[in-house]
Amino acid sequence: MDDLKGSAPPASGAHGAGRVLVAVYAVFAVAAVARAAVQISSRFTEAPVAYALSAFAAAVYVVATVALARPGRGAHRLATAACSIELAGVLVVGTVSLVVPDAFPDATVWSVYGRGYLFIPLVLPVLGLLWLRRSAPADDHQLPDGVRGPGRPSG
Repeated sequence: MDDLKGSAPPASGAHGAGRVLVAVYAVFAVAAVARAAVQISSRFTEAPVAYALSAFAAAVYVVATVALARPGRGAHRLATAACSIELAGVLVVGTVSLVVPDAFPDATVWSVYGRGYLFIPLVLPVLGLLWLRRSAPADDHQLPDGVRGPGRPSG
């Protein structure tokens, strides 16, 4: 263990506030997958766009959960992309569901900015992006996985 002294903790959701973030994403992933599975298997023809969006949201939550939980630059990029897509989805679907309510005969996770889920779908990607920004080591932004920046011990 002495060879790890002085090295930075892994940039993953395995510590601190990241654990809570990963746990919330995991709950949303399970809930969204279950909701989409029931909607698609039992009544897809009633609201195909809404149910397809529910499945897409579920996939985004699964990807975000896994990427947030893993260390490394690639996982960090994937988590950033997933949280960004989620935020864009919540904003677009939320706005369309308010402006053109008939476009969604049944609600999605992202309808009305996640109102059915206490607006957590709106807040969660913002928190995710803020955490990702804070957790990324400044000197490792442009370096490949495993390469240390100046002044960082090599291990």
